[in-house]
Amino acid sequence: ATSRLLVNYQEPYRSQILDYLFKPNFGASLHILKVEIGGDAQSTDGTEPSHMHYENDENYFRGYEWWLMKEAKKRNPNIKLIGLPWAFPGWIGKGENWPYDYPDVTAYYIISWILGAKQYHDLDIDYIGIWNERAFSSKYIKLLRYTLDKHGLEQVRIIASDRLWEPISFVMMIDSELHGVVDVIGAHYPGTKTVPNAILTGKKLWSSEDYSTFNNDVGAGCWARILNQNYVNGNMTSTIAWNLVASYYEELPFGRCGLMTAQEPWSGHYKVESPIWITAHTTQFTQPGWWYLQVDGHLEGGGSFVALTDGLGNLTIIIETMTHNHSKCIRPPLPNFSVTPQRATFYLRGSFYMVETLQVWHSRLDFESGNSSLFQQLYPIEVWRGRFSLDLDVDEVYTLTTLKTGQKRVCPQPPPPQPFPSNYKDDFNIRNPPFSEAPNFADQTGVFEYFVNASDPGDHVFTLRQVVVQRPITWVSDADQTISVIGNFKWVNMTVTCDIYIEKPRDGGVFIAGRVDNGGIYVRRTKGVFFWVFADGTYRVTSDLAGKEILMKGLAGVRDNAWHTLTLNIQGNSASGLLNGYPLWENVTVSKPGNGWAALGTRSFEFAQFDNFHVE
Repeated sequence: ATSRLLVNYQEPYRSQILDYLFKPNFGASLHILKVEIGGDAQSTDGTEPSHMHYENDENYFRGYEWWLMKEAKKRNPNIKLIGLPWAFPGWIGKGENWPYDYPDVTAYYIISWILGAKQYHDLDIDYIGIWNERAFSSKYIKLLRYTLDKHGLEQVRIIASDRLWEPISFVMMIDSELHGVVDVIGAHYPGTKTVPNAILTGKKLWSSEDYSTFNNDVGAGCWARILNQNYVNGNMTSTIAWNLVASYYEELPFGRCGLMTAQEPWSGHYKVESPIWITAHTTQFTQPGWWYLQVDGHLEGGGSFVALTDGLGNLTIIIETMTHNHSKCIRPPLPNFSVTPQRATFYLRGSFYMVETLQVWHSRLDFESGNSSLFQQLYPIEVWRGRFSLDLDVDEVYTLTTLKTGQKRVCPQPPPPQPFPSNYKDDFNIRNPPFSEAPNFADQTGVFEYFVNASDPGDHVFTLRQVVVQRPITWVSDADQTISVIGNFKWVNMTVTCDIYIEKPRDGGVFIAGRVDNGGIYVRRTKGVFFWVFADGTYRVTSDLAGKEILMKGLAGVRDNAWHTLTLNIQGNSASGLLNGYPLWENVTVSKPGNGWAALGTRSFEFAQFDNFHVE
């Protein structure tokens, strides 16, 4: 759920961000886009909607991943697409929190997504994963291959298991049928190392999720080091960064762990961070289908180099000399090593002996002054009789290449940063919304979608509706309540107003909230000030999403299947609540947390509607 805020950037800023990510010879020029197959459940920084909320439901226009894949393909038709589920809708497990009891159902669900990508968006998915960082089932993987082939999807390759090198490598070595259907072994955060069994399989080895590091210059150092050393130390021929772009509220888990930052659609501000230009050193001068040359890429004074060719005479060499403290990734821990300034001499043999000049691109991460030099073209280097030398300082990246196509493109400065508007309204009155979700709302459990209330003749035809009514097969501990957050995490005093409509009789319930302090993988422990009303006519004020810490309770007279207006006012250490404009409770003392987002949500996985949201 990391591209959540990207979709509601205004033009031209949205297209500029996409150009920096995907446009060839512009910025990061990415080769691969890996997306979540939404599963209606929390996947780190929010929930992404499934294409099948319920067994009899199919919709290939939810969420933002279809849009993102199309924007990537529009800029680079050759970009490779990967789909991977983190979670699954509850109906797939028939009540169990496990996707493999009915492997035919799970395979059908995943193949529907691949077919829908083609039918509705003309997108060809190149690779499909199993279950992000969770157990795999050999039986399921074999059935998935069989079902792909049966639907004419022979070209879709299988990557497993997006966790560790083991046990998948060992199981493939003893199960020849599994070995035959898995095309790529993908490991997460491998620390540039692989294991003997993985190499013995003879399969392509990928770091299928890596980086995940704050996107300052240390993050750029991490990225530069692993882009090279994943191959040099671990034989990995692909490295995929989580995440593409930091387009989620920064106070959610792993804030700003994207290749660039675009978390302010309301202002248009974004920042092209240094990892973008580190990426370009590799991506602008190689392509999928190029080969790594099998050389020992360790430099004597520390650091590394890789050499790649297209097999048609082109050569690209990428050198990095990142020091230990300037290239630490978020995980795993990095053993000590030293890098010193050095002179490196390279010898070109075979067909490369004829190369006379190499184009030079250079970056230097400057941790003293903060004035890093990023992706600058230097004078070409002369190769004399297949040999050249280079003086390397520490914390540098060089690309030496026969290609003359590299470019560092720069858009005009985006607008300056602004906080989230302090007075924000949404009446959800939009007949044909471009996306299924209202802008800026970041669902943290459940899924909140635009809804057309055809039976309502009055003011509530267009609403926002919570639509997940069964606990999904979760990836982390989603809350037992649904919740969507919005606004500025630094807010202290606020008034939140919203029309609410409980659909579930007897034990249904909804809330509005302020000073909400948590989300993402930590959503279960969310605190704040929560104003609840229930279908049985009662109300509660609690300091937690779980509803255990009760500050006030009583009768409200709210009923299901009727519209009511809730208002929550928080000033200093006092809160009050209004129902339909009349005071219901007041002077409730609130202490912690002292600040946070506004939010709305439901008591359980139940249908409910919201309208005329306003926070000030």
